[in-house]
Amino acid sequence: MAESVIGLYKTECVRHEGPWRGVDDLELATLNWVWWFNEIRLHGQIGHVPPVEFENSYYRHFNALPQPRSGEPSLY
Repeated sequence: MAESVIGLYKTECVRHEGPWRGVDDLELATLNWVWWFNEIRLHGQIGHVPPVEFENSYYRHFNALPQPRSGEPSLY
């Protein structure tokens, strides 16, 4: 799986936006690409929503489950 992400990074960022003047320019482009990859892009496997939106929805649902009272045994 990591090889796929590295391939996407090289294709979408390094080769597409290059050539680079220096390491600092590539570093800033990498930070921008990682932000886009995690916050903006639509992911088909999770319903064509950005990963951060899917994760927030998951945790909203997960935290909405009733929590045991203090001293009561947990069901998990």
